[in-house]
Amino acid sequence: MVAILGFSKDQVTAAVQAMYADLAGDPRQHFHFPVGRSAARAVGYPEETLEQLPEAAVTRFVGVGFPFRAGVVREGDTVLDIGAGAGCDTLIASSLVGENGKVWALDITTEMLDQLQTTLTQAGIRNVELVEADAERIPLPNHSVDVVTSNGVLNLIPDKRRVLSEIFRVLKPEGRVQLSDIVIDRPVPLGGRSDPELWAECVVGASIKEDYLALFQEAGFTDISELREFDYFAESPSADTRRIANGLGARSIDISMQRPAQALSPGYLGQLARRLHPRRLTRIGARGLWGAVAAAAAVFACYGLVALFGLLSLMGLSLTLPEGLWAFAILAAAVLAVAATALNLPRHGRPWPLLATGIGAVLIAYALFVSYDPLLEALGFVVLVGAIGWDLYQVYLAECIPEHRRRLRQAKA
Repeated sequence: MVAILGFSKDQVTAAVQAMYADLAGDPRQHFHFPVGRSAARAVGYPEETLEQLPEAAVTRFVGVGFPFRAGVVREGDTVLDIGAGAGCDTLIASSLVGENGKVWALDITTEMLDQLQTTLTQAGIRNVELVEADAERIPLPNHSVDVVTSNGVLNLIPDKRRVLSEIFRVLKPEGRVQLSDIVIDRPVPLGGRSDPELWAECVVGASIKEDYLALFQEAGFTDISELREFDYFAESPSADTRRIANGLGARSIDISMQRPAQALSPGYLGQLARRLHPRRLTRIGARGLWGAVAAAAAVFACYGLVALFGLLSLMGLSLTLPEGLWAFAILAAAVLAVAATALNLPRHGRPWPLLATGIGAVLIAYALFVSYDPLLEALGFVVLVGAIGWDLYQVYLAECIPEHRRRLRQAKA
């Protein structure tokens, strides 16, 4: 189980399944993203291609781009379509690989796969096999597919690294990937990622473009090519969705890449170095998280070091730390947490979290330098950490447009 900021992967999956089950049942409902033939035209599908597809698939189209722009599917290939949905891309791949090829259509939504099975049966297509499974656990052997295609799916999946690892695993050496997905320019506020329904909207699960491309490099892919970027959300029928997408710089991107013939893992240290790149560290501030980092450092400096020294003593090792320096380090981290909360004040305009973090820092300082009391010290940390959480929640309320969440729930009801 992957837990993400207070909700589970299962909750995200359930929200996505519910959204696309509704789409499979009746594509004429109101959705906050483009749907159908007009959506397919807008993202780049040629009209002559759409004319060759069954209407049941086209009316349920919800892709965010045109991955076949990459031109990597060949006759006789085995193709895996991740997030096949009603099957537009599956059907296109089926015609490209021909009778000697095969397409695996993978999806987590039973209703979508049922609709696709009906379409395949009516069209008499026999080189497609359906797979109801999670992309984080693809039930195919290693090195079993020539091409992986995906359209608007990775942004819906919390653990993107695991999915890319699975894609890398099932691809043959020199296997190709074509995909379309959503990327953003600015990070989603912390609280925005805690609403599974907003994940289903395709925005809050998206990654910053540089981070997104770095994920493919970390997974071992080469020849990563950006084929096109465009404003997918301009086609959204929801003004709230367009406003959120515009605020985050959200857009669609078509990408192609390849698994190298001699696949070498970048290794743990190489991946760690990429994740600690200064560009990524600066995004902590953009998310308003420096206060949380400073508070965590203060807690570790106070209680983590005590636990560490206790463990070392049990191992027969004895270390000492000057108490004055130790106390100063704890207070410095607490003061930094207060300063970071102050930096978030213009984002939501509410002074109370800043006041509360200040009170927590004062309680800690009093316990450390005036009259030591472990209970008072612990209370100070509780107040400090709670105030940081309150501050992040205020950022969420200010920047994630609460009426959008309300309308989502009303539409679903």
